[in-house]
Formats: sequence, structure tokens, C-alpha cells
Amino acid sequence: MCGIAGLLSKKQTTAAQTKIGLRKMLDAIHYRGPDAEGFWFDQRNEVSLGHKRLAIQDLSEHGAQPMVSSCGRYVIAFNGEVYNFKQLATILSREGIHFKGHSDTEVMLAAIVQWGLQAALEKFVGMFAFALYDQAEKKLYLVRDRIGIKPLYYGWIEGDFIFSSELSSIKAVKNGSLNIDQNILATFLRHSYIPAPHSIYKGIYKLLPGTILTIPLENHTKQMQPEPYWTLEEKATQQKNNQPFSETKTQLKTLLSDAVNLRMISDVSLGAFLSGGIDSSLVVALMQENSNKKVKTFSIGFNHDQYNEAHHAKNVANHLQTDHTELYVTAQQAMNVIEKLPHIYNEPFADSSQIPTFLVSELAKKHVTVSLSGDGGDELFAGYHLYFIASPLWDKIQRIPPFLRPLLSCGLKKIPVGAVNSLMNNLQPLLPRKLRMKQFGDKLHKAAKLFSAKDLLSLYKLLVSQNQDPLSLLTASHEPETLIKKAICDNNIENMMYFDQKQYLPDDILAKVDRASMSVSLEVRTPLLDHRIIEFAWNTPLEYKISGGQSKWLLRQILYDYVPKEMIERPKMGFAVPIGDWLRGSLKPWAEELINEKKLKEQGFFQEKNVQRLWKNHLTKKVDAQHQLWPILMFQSWLESN
Repeated sequence: MCGIAGLLSKKQTTAAQTKIGLRKMLDAIHYRGPDAEGFWFDQRNEVSLGHKRLAIQDLSEHGAQPMVSSCGRYVIAFNGEVYNFKQLATILSREGIHFKGHSDTEVMLAAIVQWGLQAALEKFVGMFAFALYDQAEKKLYLVRDRIGIKPLYYGWIEGDFIFSSELSSIKAVKNGSLNIDQNILATFLRHSYIPAPHSIYKGIYKLLPGTILTIPLENHTKQMQPEPYWTLEEKATQQKNNQPFSETKTQLKTLLSDAVNLRMISDVSLGAFLSGGIDSSLVVALMQENSNKKVKTFSIGFNHDQYNEAHHAKNVANHLQTDHTELYVTAQQAMNVIEKLPHIYNEPFADSSQIPTFLVSELAKKHVTVSLSGDGGDELFAGYHLYFIASPLWDKIQRIPPFLRPLLSCGLKKIPVGAVNSLMNNLQPLLPRKLRMKQFGDKLHKAAKLFSAKDLLSLYKLLVSQNQDPLSLLTASHEPETLIKKAICDNNIENMMYFDQKQYLPDDILAKVDRASMSVSLEVRTPLLDHRIIEFAWNTPLEYKISGGQSKWLLRQILYDYVPKEMIERPKMGFAVPIGDWLRGSLKPWAEELINEKKLKEQGFFQEKNVQRLWKNHLTKKVDAQHQLWPILMFQSWLESN
């Protein structure tokens, strides 16, 4: 796991000047690779590649980067892991290839030389973002893994083409030329993250998952567009298998075991995050089954029942007999992370689970260098509540005459949120599990706007919006489009799973984990997002994922082979912290300073009076506006730190 950076420049600069600029870029992401750094320049100093190394495979100099192929044609700067490199090395050895070391980078280069870039990519099982320079063709290729586990930013600034693992690198050398894209703020307030291909800056983009961007040295213009080598659309629309459930379960279990085993290959210490939920418990169970010693597992807890899963994780750890470490975090410890967030994410990001994600990464790093996680299970195997409520909700909305819908919306908005939340919290123990819902009053207010939905896609967008009307808080004139433009599946639930895998998973979940973990130099591996499992999941009938109203049915049946059912069956709990309460308490002075009316007016991004109204309504508990306020506060905090 590493950080990469580089430039294509037509400017006449000396090697020393180029190296100074590249070193600034690498220094900005030093935490991504604290073990070593490397530079490569072409003879005319037009192409420069830089690499910060977190040594995981082949700790010797034979694993150093940027690495030049044995034939001298290709140079690579690579972030990530190709897990099946040993199998590929065996195949390449039979074809007469000899290796100096035992790194996956050397095998990648040999595969590209032997088979070509496209064919090699089809064989890679892993997570990666890399820059490959072809000295013969005078072309630079930027490549990102299929689902978007590893990040890669790029853009054209003052005639230069520049790229890096993180925006902070680009800022380090081009800060004076970067301008905030005010319109993208609307998308950010809606989702709490900035979806690819956009970034917070005009002219700087995120490389889309599963694509290759080809930049000819002689003509590196903005007209170059990424081309896909793997598409989620193709996998999501493939024909489903018709084999029995028992065979599907056996095949998936074999695939999962292989995916976990591949991700346990490491020359450094390794462990796993464990929340006690289905996904992380299954990953840990498979790790422990295939390990000859106790797997190190990590979880954090809060002394707040509504946000604490640590005791569930401990029960699973005891059952699986792992070497478990848990940390109960105080509210103050969690809040101390907030001041670090702008530097950890270096573009606005406001999924509040970023706080516990950083804390569990920090905890794990004290014991290991690599950690496995269960990310991806909800999106692949229908784990979110949203999938169960959106389709029947749309059916009900359609039955309501259009002229009545605005009246219902208005009526719901008048219901006092705080009173409803308090009532429902008191009733929780008396209700069936399926009807227990936190912050019911807030959900009721959110539901008020759902009556404006014209189809399932627009309903989905409203349901996943943290702010359903972001332009009301901004001076921006419009909200840019995202990649979620049309439904492609025959089934409503599968369409929502596709939407989440296309955008929410890479741009929220995976970005959150990558930045949090890499900020403490910890590599996180996600076996459930092995592309073979993604393809298998889309080939599996929906009724194998949802059965009797229960989510992730297929994963549950595999997990029950290792962990008792009663240890897992409980209401789903997000990885969250009580931001709303903190904003009314100890975070109140911090928040009020950031959204001071005079400050907002001077900066010119927000409609200050509307923001202040939202803030006061939150303080008085007229509404719980934490999900609308947190993105504003995270942007303001990021802006001040920049």
C-alpha cells in the first residue's frame, strides 16, 4: 500500500527543479508510505513519477518503486495489492520469465510486458491505482481497480498534466491555481461526499473505477477520456444462474475462502476489524479457519447503548477464539478526531462514521500493518433497510392521487420531530424488532418530500439524500449530475444495489476507509469486494439474498456454519456517533464559530440566513438537523484548514 504522484510537463525545467516539485507532492502524502520513497524521470524531464512506500510484500530493494520492467520499456508507480501475484508468477515463469524479487509489482510489470495491459488487467485480482509509462509509445496510462477501492486524482493545470493518490499532493505544487467548484457543493450537501468523477476543485477529477486514462506525451489535452476495461453495468445485467441454493452456497463459500486467503498473504503483521455484524464476522471466521494461530481482531465501543456494538464483537471474538483487542472511546476522544478530519480527507467529506473508522484504524495500527474488513456485504447481498422500504413505498405513493400528495407532505412537515422521537424511543421495547426505528420523527419529516418523486429512481435519490434541497442553503446556481442516471435492472431492489455499488460504495464507504486507515499507515483489505465475488453476487438470484424479509440470507447461511445464529440476529446498527447531541453540547462553540453569519456572508458559499435558521432549529430540537449540518461544518472546517 502506497501513495503515488506524477507530472507530464512541457515546461523547460531541470531535473533538480522537477525533483523538488515531486518531493513536495510526496511529502504531502508521506503517511501513505512512510517506509521509503522513490523518483523516476525521463531523459527530457517531461515525465516524472513518484512513489511513497508502505512495505507489505518483498520488503527488500527488489520491491522499491517506481519500478522499471526488465526490458526497460515500462515504468510503474503502483498503489495497492495484486493478491494473486504468486499464481501469475508461476504462469509467467513457465513462459520463461525470471524474477529478481518476490513483489507483486514486479509480477504486474512482467504480465503487462508479456500479455499487454488490457489482458493483464483481466487477470489481476486486487485493489490498485497505478501510473504506467510506456517509453516506446510515449504514453502514460492511469488505471484504477474495478470497484474503486484505491483513489486516483488527476487534472490539467497551466499546461501540465498532474496526478496523485490524494488532492493534498496536487495542492502542494498547484495551490494557487486551484478553484473551488461551488456547484459541486450542492452534490456534497446532498450526499455528504463528492461523487466521481468530480472533486472539490474545478478541473481536477477522480479516475472512475474500472477505467484506463491514456495520455499521449505529445498531446496531453483535456479531451482525453477514461475508457472502461470492466463495467459494473455488464455484470449487473447478466443472466442469473438457476442452480439450487445449496450449490450456490457451496460455490460462494469456496470463493470467499479463497478471497480471504489471498488477502492474508503478507510479509508484515495482519489482523481484522470486527464489529460483530454479519460481514466482518464472516471474514474473521474464514481467516481463523485458515490460520494456524489466533487472528488479531479489533473493535471500538462507546458508553452509549444506541451507538455501541463492542459487546457483540467481543462475543463473536470469544466464540471464534481470536486475539481480540477492544477500546471503549470517550466522547472527548472521539471529538478530538474532528480537528484532524480536514487533513485526513483533504477534500470535504461528511459521513460521520469517519470518526470511529479513524479510531479503529488507529487502534489496529498499534498491533498490525494490514487489516481485513467486511466492507461490501450490504451492497452486494442486499443488507440495507432502504432496499426493503423503497419499492413498497413507491407502490403506495403511486396509489395516492397526485393532487393529494402536496397536502400530505405539508401535514407531515408540521409534526414536531422531537416529540415523535421521544415517544418512539419510549415505545421501542414494546414494538416488534422489524418496527423498531431510531429517530422516527426525523424520518417522518424526510418522508414528507418523498411525495414529489416521479419514479423509483427519483425516490431513491430522495431517500439517500442527507439534504433533499441543498440549493436552498447555497449561493450555487445548479447541482451537477452524478453517475446515477437510469435504472438498468428489471428488479427495483437490484437497481438500488447497483446505484449503491456505482457511487455510494466507492465514493463514501471505500473513500472513508482508505483515507482513515492510510492516515495512520494501515493497509485495509476488503475480501468481499474481490471482483469474482461481485460478479458471482450479480449472477445469483435475488431470492437467495433476501428470504422471508431477511437481508443477506446467503451470507447468513454461510456464517451460521461458524457462529451461532442467536449471536448474530439483532437489529442492524450503523457505525455512527451522536453528532446531533454533541452539536448541542460540547461542539456547539466550534460549530457556531464555523457558521458565524458574518463569516458565511464574507465567504460567499452559503445563504447565511438559511444556515442559521437550520442551526437554531437543531439547537431547540425543533428538528434533528445533524445530517444537514455536518456537511456544512465539514466544508467550513476543510476551508479553514486550507
